[in-house]
Amino acid sequence: MLLKKLKIKNIRSYKDQEIEFPAGSTLLMGDIGSGKTSILLAIEFALFGLQPGQKGNSLLRCNETEAGVYLEFEVGEDNVIIERGITKSGKSISQTDISITVNKERFEGSVTEIKNKILSLLSYPQEFAKKTNDLYRYTVYTPQEEMKQIIMESSEARLNTLRHVFGIDKYKRIEENIDILTARIRQEIRIKEAEIGNVEQKNLLLMERKNSLLLQQDKIVQIEKELIEFQKIKAEKQLEIEELTKKMNEKNKLENEKDKSELTLETKKDLLNSSQREIKNLNEQIKNAGSFNFNEQDVELTKNRIKPQEQILKELNDNYLHVLTLLHNSEGRIRDLKSIRDKISSLDKCTACLQVVNEEHKHNIVTKANQELLEIEKENIENLKNKEKFGKEIEQTKKLIDSLRQSLSQLEILRVRLESVKEKQMRAYQLEKQQTTIFSDIDMIKKHIEDMDLLISEFSAYEKVYQEKNLDFKQILMKENSIIIKRAETNKDIQFLQKQIFDLENEIKHIQEIEKKLNHMRELEFWLNNKFIELVLYTEKNVMLKLREEFSQLFSEWFSILVPDSINVRLDESFSPIIQQNDYELEYNYLSGGERTAVALAYRLALNQVINSLLSKIQTRDLVILDEPTDGFSESQLDKMRDVLNQLKVKQLILVSHEQKIEGFVDNILHFKKIDGITEVEK
Repeated sequence: MLLKKLKIKNIRSYKDQEIEFPAGSTLLMGDIGSGKTSILLAIEFALFGLQPGQKGNSLLRCNETEAGVYLEFEVGEDNVIIERGITKSGKSISQTDISITVNKERFEGSVTEIKNKILSLLSYPQEFAKKTNDLYRYTVYTPQEEMKQIIMESSEARLNTLRHVFGIDKYKRIEENIDILTARIRQEIRIKEAEIGNVEQKNLLLMERKNSLLLQQDKIVQIEKELIEFQKIKAEKQLEIEELTKKMNEKNKLENEKDKSELTLETKKDLLNSSQREIKNLNEQIKNAGSFNFNEQDVELTKNRIKPQEQILKELNDNYLHVLTLLHNSEGRIRDLKSIRDKISSLDKCTACLQVVNEEHKHNIVTKANQELLEIEKENIENLKNKEKFGKEIEQTKKLIDSLRQSLSQLEILRVRLESVKEKQMRAYQLEKQQTTIFSDIDMIKKHIEDMDLLISEFSAYEKVYQEKNLDFKQILMKENSIIIKRAETNKDIQFLQKQIFDLENEIKHIQEIEKKLNHMRELEFWLNNKFIELVLYTEKNVMLKLREEFSQLFSEWFSILVPDSINVRLDESFSPIIQQNDYELEYNYLSGGERTAVALAYRLALNQVINSLLSKIQTRDLVILDEPTDGFSESQLDKMRDVLNQLKVKQLILVSHEQKIEGFVDNILHFKKIDGITEVEK
């Protein structure tokens, strides 16, 4: 893994900054508090997001609500870009806009999905997906204070941390899981021992149920024999009843037919009575109608007289309307002439030419209007006479038409009455003819009823025999049903016993299987507690011994480079540093600041080499980040850092320091400067 580019926005003291990381060694140079460590935190955040216990406030710039990190790096032949964001909403801060792009193929997902992809790219074990980033911390970037903290921890805490980092805490988990497993096995053993405690009682109960089953099976054989005998008797009785039933059915058919005939007879009698009443009623109506004269020619003659009178009335109405129109027009003309006459008499000047109108001209116009008025009045007198004349003629014609129409209506009524009398005469004739047929039908039906009475009396002798046989048959059926019920109850008892026997046999079989499992579980519990746990402890001890030997040797070598005096270091069984000078052990807290830093740096570099050796496939072995590795170093120790850096032999080394002397030990230098609370990288 080699870093290429980092873009950060609103991260701690950074507003908007882009940094490119070259290959080789690079020094992040600047005063204390200038923002160098923030770069390392931004890289770790880009790779793994917020860590357990880490708050977004530790990264988000003050008074800002959004921040973002863009990290580009190489892993093998893959070019990878990771982008993460932080958003503040109220008091809550969460990660947003998480994506990873591998060779221009972008993927957006949850925090866990992105972390799994990154662990896969870095070839980190997937067991670190739900853990903190200790593997990254102790192989790539560890703040110096954290390395000092692991040295100062208790032996048990240090071992647990190193087990986790080395990826061998599985042995510890195996031990814990064995304790849990064996406890559960012992609990299961106690449960199964309780389950098999009543096996003898179940065997005795099984024998009892089998004996009861044999008794019930014998009983069912006797019941079946008894049932067969009753079924034979029932079959014989059933044949006798079937023969008698046929006789009864024939009798019933005759009785039904007789009932139908009697009903038909009553219907015919009702029809005869109804016909006689209707004939009597019709004759009375014909008699009451009396005799009257009617001539169809009188109807046509009256119609022919009405038509010319209606035409005359139409012509009179037209003439009357014409006279009214003339009178109306005359009145309008008279009003117009009088209006003209009055206007001319009072006119002095012409309204068109404005010339004075002489009296002679006005006199001529007035005279002409008066003459025309006289002529119109003469015409009106004539029209009024015509109006009165036409009015009288219209009234006379209407009276004549009404008289003719009344005569025609009376003739129509006479014709309807005549037709009604004819219809009643015809209906009376038809009814008298129908009575003859009804009398014949009544005689025939009476004869048929007498014949059926004779046949019914012949079948009546079988009825008493049928009732006796039917009563006997019902008693046989009751006895048969009683036997069938008894058989069903016995079969039910047999099925219940068979079910109990089956269940008991299965329970006994299940108990036998439990006994086998119980023996196996006892053997397994013994093997886990006495054999397997010893093997796990032995394996863990050998693995830890091998790691400690390698770790201790590398720790001693790195420390001897930094402190070549008479002080020697090694690791004990708990991986705690043992510091000796002239065969005397020295307490870590009593060392000088530079010596404590040397111990922590040597421990960190040795741990790096051990992990890379143990996990040879991880993709971060070419990158090392050292944060203030020379804190408290003397001038001579600073000189030794050149040898340390040369022996690291990594493709990319990033150092954070404010020591100017380190500038001569590296290939590249990035200067950081904070102005007004904002950090910038000097070009």
